[in-house]
Amino acid sequence: MNADEWATTVRELADRRGVRYDPIGGLNPKGGPVALCPGGTNRITGELSDGLWGASCDADEHEQGGLFSKAVLPRAVLTKAHMPDLAQVVPMFNVESVERGADLIEHRTSRRKVEFESIEFNRRFIATVPEDYDPTALRELFSPGFLDWTAQIRNEVDFGITDRQFYFLWHLEELSAAEYEQALENAAQLFRRLRSEMEEHGLHTYAAGPWHAGLELFPAS
Repeated sequence: MNADEWATTVRELADRRGVRYDPIGGLNPKGGPVALCPGGTNRITGELSDGLWGASCDADEHEQGGLFSKAVLPRAVLTKAHMPDLAQVVPMFNVESVERGADLIEHRTSRRKVEFESIEFNRRFIATVPEDYDPTALRELFSPGFLDWTAQIRNEVDFGITDRQFYFLWHLEELSAAEYEQALENAAQLFRRLRSEMEEHGLHTYAAGPWHAGLELFPAS
């Protein structure tokens, strides 16, 4: 597959889901909400999957092909959603697949590792918070049921909160619409489950809507 074919695949997926497609993600007008994935290739924005408003774009891009037919293609897709209510509880955290191996060494030295009671979750993921953050809030947020569900995601994924935004990185096994749709469905499930965890703890959450995708400002709380 070349870059044009992949772009067509993503654009057609966006059309089927009724969301906006941009070849390159731009910024929102001054005074409006912060845009998600600015500069991201093949950005799609809107209600990406049931209950998940956000934006998604190519990630981990690399050159592929021969000397005269190189194409820049993604190894992953990155989905983001504004989630300031969750960021009030856990300002920043990362959960990364252990398959990344050496890439996680830096995080082990510059961040605080968070251990959970789920052996399977700890086997599959390394969860971290900044060195000066108390990991208690993250431990309390992730219930045993949430940890067990997350550990069953079949694919290599990373997720967390940064800059008041939820992110979900799905490492592609193939470049196809079906694979991309799996990524969006799993991102939506994780987004909904995080919101459910907050509600069970009696924490305020905004109703899901276009504000999570940077299409509108958040309603007054």
